[in-house]
Amino acid sequence: MFGRLGRARYLVVGYGGARAAATRPQLGRGDHTTTSLPTVTTVVAAVGGALSAAWAIQHHNTLSRASMEEASAPSSSDADTNDGDTEYPVYRRLDVAEHDTIEKGVWVTYEGSVYDITTFVVNHPGGKNKIMLAAGKDIGPFWRVYQQHQRPGGLPTELLARMKIGVLDPSEPAPNVDMSDPYALDPTRHPGLLFHNNKPANAEVPLELLMDQWITPNELFFIRHHHPVPIIDPTKFRLSVSGVGIKPIVLDLEDLRERFPRKEVTTTIQCGGNRRAEFNKTRPTSGIGWGFGAMSTATFGGVLLRDVLLYSGMLRPETAEDAGVHHVQFISIDGLMASIPVQKALDMYGDVLLAYEMNGVDLPPEHGGPLRAVVPGHVGVRNVKWVGKIVTSAVEAEGPWQRGISYKGFSPNITSFEGVDVESIQSIQEQPVTSAIIEPHAGDTFEPGQAIDACGFAWSGGGRGIVRVDVSADGGKTWTTAKLLDGATQPPNRAWAWTFWEAEIPCPPGATEVHLCCKATDVSYNSQPENSESIWNIRGLNNNAWHRIELHVAEDDDDEE
Repeated sequence: MFGRLGRARYLVVGYGGARAAATRPQLGRGDHTTTSLPTVTTVVAAVGGALSAAWAIQHHNTLSRASMEEASAPSSSDADTNDGDTEYPVYRRLDVAEHDTIEKGVWVTYEGSVYDITTFVVNHPGGKNKIMLAAGKDIGPFWRVYQQHQRPGGLPTELLARMKIGVLDPSEPAPNVDMSDPYALDPTRHPGLLFHNNKPANAEVPLELLMDQWITPNELFFIRHHHPVPIIDPTKFRLSVSGVGIKPIVLDLEDLRERFPRKEVTTTIQCGGNRRAEFNKTRPTSGIGWGFGAMSTATFGGVLLRDVLLYSGMLRPETAEDAGVHHVQFISIDGLMASIPVQKALDMYGDVLLAYEMNGVDLPPEHGGPLRAVVPGHVGVRNVKWVGKIVTSAVEAEGPWQRGISYKGFSPNITSFEGVDVESIQSIQEQPVTSAIIEPHAGDTFEPGQAIDACGFAWSGGGRGIVRVDVSADGGKTWTTAKLLDGATQPPNRAWAWTFWEAEIPCPPGATEVHLCCKATDVSYNSQPENSESIWNIRGLNNNAWHRIELHVAEDDDDEE
């Protein structure tokens, strides 16, 4: 049986040990929830590998236990591995990484063992695309996203044990860490993310995972860094608050937790360059070529910035006006500086947080811990991570992220910055209404006359709720109004988080190609522009054009006859 397995030497292990190594079940896509903390009924875990517990929580799955067992059943040549000691080949991680396609075979690792899940991939309840995110990788990080993976035993564990083909080389040395590298101590990241850069880390949520849950698990929250993640001792952390119209104060984390009421805010944060890749199809822009996964949603816990400013002497907006304060600046420990209008900071409905928690746990260093600004409804860069100083001021923050070209919207006719008065261009704060199609995927094929089941998300900056999403299967000639799901009941003017939607759209009669598109309308009745060409800009920011994908229609057998 080992002839097809490539380079290997052998090690004797007990089969019982192999079964004990696979103790975490795998989830399939679950119903969305609107709870403020991460729940467990999602498909992010489904990506983790071949052992899906989707059948345990998804009553709508049609895949039977029998068919799953058949897909993972050992061949006759494998049957002798079921009892007693078994000789398994030993692989390096590099060997496993090479098996990341159906053609090469799909291998995964878990707790020192290697599994060939190729025959199971097509039968995976969460779908082939999701399970393939783990191809050639360790499924442990995927499983740890949800608590169901901690449950021992069950059908998923049983299935995985049958697919064991080897073990990892215990003598394989750990990767060398160059401590002179400023990124050497950056956090370990989830392998399911799509990385555009590693130094600094910039990674988006893949299409297959973006809508698995209304609240994005911390491990899968998109990453946008400009520098290495700073190493901060929370016990020594101090926040300095100073500026015009207030008395200077210094607070530690204990002060923030004990002196101010705790507040939770659930909000979607989106990078200004989200969907830049679509702009690049028109003309090249400058910046990371994000898809539409540079956005995520979390429930943040902390204290209102407004309360801290009131504590330091800025009692109300009128006080700020009299003192000439127009901006509140956030200065990060990593050097980034950004600011927001003082009206947003002091608005009792603005919900601006100094957050020390994320989805019920201490704010991870990756996402700004021990303390970050959360500015609901505003572009991601204003949600400054690792905040060390807050300054009230008459002017915006200094630096390229506020006054430079980085986060300013330019006219489509500007193709060079030569002669442009950059500082006169308004910095991006609130973002425009947007939406996207998550399912089906571009290139999917449908039968003639088959209805198209679509789902996606919509969001608008400034807390403007989504009132409608329209979906078209003929490029915008006719429309179907989608059903709004999770997020639809948010207060219409404090709808900080995205709204999920679904729709069933008739396939156009006689069509061989389907031009599927969607557009959202927010509570102010702002809607999306029809195409990205009209809003193209050299920095590739705020792309909120209709989202479009192309689908195929299979040939009708009657036509062939």
